[in-house]
Amino acid sequence: MPPVDTLPVSLSPLSVILSCFREAKSKRIRTKVLSSYILFYSRDEKNSLGSIALTRHSSPRDPLHPRIPNAAAQSTITQQRKREISHAAPLPKMAAAAAGWAVSGSGRWPALARCCWRAEMVAYFSAPAASNREAKQREDSSRRRGRTSQLIRSHIPPRTERMAVDQDWSSVYPTAAAFNPSSVPLPIRMGYPVKGGVPPAKEGNLELIKIPNFLHLTPPAIKKHCAALRDFCTEWPSALDSDEKCEQHFPIEIETVDYVSAGTSIRNPKARIVTLRVKLSNLNLDDHAKKKLIKLVGARYCKDTDVLTIIIDRCPLRRQNYDYGIHLLTVLYHESWKTEAWESEKTEEDMEEYIWENSSSQRNALATLLQIKATENVSNVTKEELLASEVVRNYRNSVIALKNEGETASNMSQYKESVKKLLNIQALP
Repeated sequence: MPPVDTLPVSLSPLSVILSCFREAKSKRIRTKVLSSYILFYSRDEKNSLGSIALTRHSSPRDPLHPRIPNAAAQSTITQQRKREISHAAPLPKMAAAAAGWAVSGSGRWPALARCCWRAEMVAYFSAPAASNREAKQREDSSRRRGRTSQLIRSHIPPRTERMAVDQDWSSVYPTAAAFNPSSVPLPIRMGYPVKGGVPPAKEGNLELIKIPNFLHLTPPAIKKHCAALRDFCTEWPSALDSDEKCEQHFPIEIETVDYVSAGTSIRNPKARIVTLRVKLSNLNLDDHAKKKLIKLVGARYCKDTDVLTIIIDRCPLRRQNYDYGIHLLTVLYHESWKTEAWESEKTEEDMEEYIWENSSSQRNALATLLQIKATENVSNVTKEELLASEVVRNYRNSVIALKNEGETASNMSQYKESVKKLLNIQALP
């Protein structure tokens, strides 16, 4: 706090009182400051109480104690204060009385606070009122700066009451934004109905603000986006006019999923999963390579649709999973074409499916037919003719279906009829 002799002369006693009183941080310091400053600026400079107060608090270790000015400075301050006191005479008296009460004892502190409050009220009500012309000038200036008072601010109707029926909705919601009740001309309600009533209206409804909306993705807005992106897209090839042609030229099908959620993050762990599908008939495989590839992939191959499905989810990124899936398909294709030495030791029980050629069923059927032909004195029949006959072909198909598909009612009935025709057994009358 600056000393008294360094303060501007134009400061009034009231401003000195209030500034010192507000900057002090304890009751003891406030009492010292008020008693020193107010008694110094009183009308009677030779007041005994002021002299006692100034000498009483003249401690070199007190940084808040003011220095006593010299004679010239004191004379100048006294003349200036006499002119100011003539306009506000009650203030120094009240302040001096308050300081005296504070010095006399700590129990007078409430009286000091009341005295300062009265002095502030007197200064407030004794201040000259501003003229109407100055008030009008300030009001016009605030209007020009855009700071119009609330008392003269008129009520503006919501935007929904001024919207046209055929307006461009994509201009209202050009991008994703929170719900704004003054921009959506719809009677939307959401929330828990209170006491069996209707849900709360849209005005001030936090439930409508919390959830995401698709007001920016209306059909006209999507058409506008597609029209803007059309220049950056290529036309669909005219030769690929059917699904069969697309499957022929692009046999590998890649499937990924993008998730849209209302969480704190747009990332979804499931979006990294890549599904690869391909038909084995579209790959360049022989019988050995196809059977070996089916053995390698296991349950990933569907026999009914002839589709191999590989789901890749080991890597953290979608691109990594895609590259890994293409790598797996390439390795499977080349490994299926390899023929190892131990593959020649495969027996009939190790086969993936039942094979009619060179099987025990084929040999037994040929031996039985040759015996039947021998009893009928037919000796010029070859094995190739017997295998090409209709009876043997029906028996062959029934045995293959029974071995590969299992014992079903239709397979058993077909096998029964083929055996009867093979053995030339007539139905009983």
